Amino acid sequence: MTGGSLGLRQSGSCGSLQLHAQNGGFQLQNLYIPRRSSKTCLAGYREKEKFLPATFRYLSRKKVAMLILSVFAVLAFLTGFFTVNKEDDFESFGLPFDARYLKNSYVAPWLLPGKGAFTYNSYSMTHKVFVCNDSTTWGSLFNASATSDSSSSDTVFTDPCKDFAFPPPPPGDTRRIGPRPCPVCYVPVEQAIARMPKVPSPSPVLRHLTYYSEENPLKTQPNGGSEFGGYPSLKQRNESFEIKESMTVHCGFVKGCRPGYKTAFDIDVADLELLEQFHEVVVASAIFGNYDVIQQPSNIGEIAKRNVPFFMFIDEETETYMKNVSTLGSDKMVGLWRVIVVHNVPYTDSRRNGKVPKLLLHRLLPKTRYSIWIDGKLQLVVDPYQVLERFLWRHNATYAISRHYRRFDVFEEAEANKAGMKYDNTSIDRQIEFYKREGLTPYTTAKLPITSDVPEGCVIIREHVPITNLLSCLWFNEVDRFTSRDQLSFSTVRDKVVAKVNWSINMFLDCERRNFVIQAYHRDLLEQRAHLALLRPRPTPRAHPPPLPHPPPTIPHDKSLPKKGVVRRGKDKRPGSRRRRRNPKTREIFFD
Repeated sequence: MTGGSLGLRQSGSCGSLQLHAQNGGFQLQNLYIPRRSSKTCLAGYREKEKFLPATFRYLSRKKVAMLILSVFAVLAFLTGFFTVNKEDDFESFGLPFDARYLKNSYVAPWLLPGKGAFTYNSYSMTHKVFVCNDSTTWGSLFNASATSDSSSSDTVFTDPCKDFAFPPPPPGDTRRIGPRPCPVCYVPVEQAIARMPKVPSPSPVLRHLTYYSEENPLKTQPNGGSEFGGYPSLKQRNESFEIKESMTVHCGFVKGCRPGYKTAFDIDVADLELLEQFHEVVVASAIFGNYDVIQQPSNIGEIAKRNVPFFMFIDEETETYMKNVSTLGSDKMVGLWRVIVVHNVPYTDSRRNGKVPKLLLHRLLPKTRYSIWIDGKLQLVVDPYQVLERFLWRHNATYAISRHYRRFDVFEEAEANKAGMKYDNTSIDRQIEFYKREGLTPYTTAKLPITSDVPEGCVIIREHVPITNLLSCLWFNEVDRFTSRDQLSFSTVRDKVVAKVNWSINMFLDCERRNFVIQAYHRDLLEQRAHLALLRPRPTPRAHPPPLPHPPPTIPHDKSLPKKGVVRRGKDKRPGSRRRRRNPKTREIFFD
């Protein structure tokens, strides 16, 4: 029984007692096999009892190593996460090599907790502010200019304009009303090129200028400009007029550090690379909204044709028209003009879009020394080197613009714009009232040597140095914030900058401007005149009698016949002639 008990006990599963009855007895034929399996089950049971404690002891001994491995795993994850985000950030600015335009990024202090309406967490997730370097460096300009052709720089020239004086005005002509060009003395082209400064002009106070770039510009104040301009606040606007050695300002293109690439006002990469090359002199213009007809320059010397690019910025609407009339080919050249097509224009107003290349040309041409801007309706008729010598180099100036031919006062200019329906009158009044609160006063002779507060604005001649770049940025910010009539905001920006630094602007006469550019009419007026000429009825020619087959016979002159008008008296009277008489009493008339 004992053996049967043992066999019965060991016949079940490991660690359990089972009774297996069959026919009232016990099975004893499998005693040896259950015994052998009992040893195996006992060993497995003992290993199972030892496994968990051994595991915990092993983990306790390796705790430090596991902690280190966990930390490394977290760091590797975070590194990969931020690397992907950084690549996404660069993609938002353009091509990967755009990093050369980027200086650093930081949290805008005006939007930190307690500084504005946004908390740090919400701001940091949706809004990032970057500082973009100005790639225009004096060193690069100096090196590039030193390698240019200056073989004529050592040649001594006589000054043909030394004793030049304005001649007396011509007598009045009632058939021609309005401004006229006046004589201007230009030196020969070779002499003008020789007078080009070999090093950039000094920039007073301001030495280094950088620009803001924001991923998602936020409008925090009414009348704060546009998304393209970055919605600068009034506080930022006022701080931008505090001239310092290093400054960072809003200057358009805020969505990237490479102007023209995914910033609005987008330009093809091939054209951007052309604009970013080094140029000593550039002539630029723009036509948006198909508003003007391209005017070809004339009297341009061979040196300027080889070395001075003429860039014409147009939008897609103008491009479509030019292709339809077969004036724009695959080479993008129209005469001397190299056409640059702009996509994704930032404004619905074509005139306002034209202010971008006009005022922010230094951002589109970061490695250009001198630029001449002319409006699309103007034709340049003097060599660019002669224009630069006459209005910049001869006066040691870095910025030149013509003054208005008639108006000198901003208030008069505002009323003229309202009368001409150039812009919404309410917006003009709001802008003038804002400037009045800042201290704008009517122009008087007390402002001399400043000769005018109103520029003509269709021609801007400047050297790309930090102070002129700053003036252009601040002028654009005013145009972006208020009306697109840039004549209204020019004097405010100029006076605020000049009040901080020893610097001046050459405001030359409008008649001098009309000497080197010829003003044409806008496209709509030209088409209207052509249409009226077609509708005007032509005078019908007079009907002439048919020619005689033979000339009429000539009657010889008879000297005996009396001449016409001769009165015959006495015997010279013809026979049969009757003389009329009147009876004085009856007043009757009878003939002899």
